[in-house]
Amino acid sequence: MQISPPKHLAPFIRHYIFLENSGKDTRNVRLFTDGSSGLILSGNMNLHSPFSGESMPLSFFYGALSSYKDFYSKGEFSLVAVVFQPYFLNMLIKASAKEVCDQIISVEDVLKNQLEPFQEKLLKKADPLSVINDLNIFFTEFLTDRMNADYELIAAVQQYILSHRGSVSSKDLERFTGYSERHLERKFENHMGLSPKKYGNIIRLHYFLSLLNKQSAHKNMTGLSYDAGYSDQSHLIKAFKNNIGLTPNQYINTKNKMAVNFIEL
Repeated sequence: MQISPPKHLAPFIRHYIFLENSGKDTRNVRLFTDGSSGLILSGNMNLHSPFSGESMPLSFFYGALSSYKDFYSKGEFSLVAVVFQPYFLNMLIKASAKEVCDQIISVEDVLKNQLEPFQEKLLKKADPLSVINDLNIFFTEFLTDRMNADYELIAAVQQYILSHRGSVSSKDLERFTGYSERHLERKFENHMGLSPKKYGNIIRLHYFLSLLNKQSAHKNMTGLSYDAGYSDQSHLIKAFKNNIGLTPNQYINTKNKMAVNFIEL
């Protein structure tokens, strides 16, 4: 279940996702980059890293991903994922987004007192819509007097990249902002966690994904890759593997796509 935030929160929160698993089986899942950061809230999730076997925190923030992360879950769980606009994590935890890129940050370490009530509601199987409504109130109160000129600049650059489906050059951004490439890159990485170029590549890949998910039967992969701005199919496949860990055909054959960047393997 995917739910949009109220209009005044849309510049900071892309959407909420509620997921639950009532079975006992182990599930292997992959979270891959879409340029966003986010928050996973749960009262009972049993999530582990497949490489170390390390247990993940019940609730955690994740920084913008440069690639993908795999997890496996055991048994029943319910969770609310809050998918942020990338710069919102920087505002919430007051840390450079570049420093937390690819990182998992336990709610126990930041904002524990504020977020613990939401964990308890999920543990008690509260209506997820009521939990999300309470989160809307929490984020609205948090945002009071938090804006400054930097956030407005970064949000404007992000929208410029989105409007061009990721196909923008450093010269385009210099003309748009009036800042040098290096100066803008430093600001962007501090607030977004990624460079403008990396973020643009991710947006272009997700535009290709949107075309792929609604492709007509007569459109081949090469045609879709050109439509998304790739010079040839080999560049697309390389970007796909680096960011998602699959080929386009493997992605198409993945049955359980729980969200645009969250799939069951």
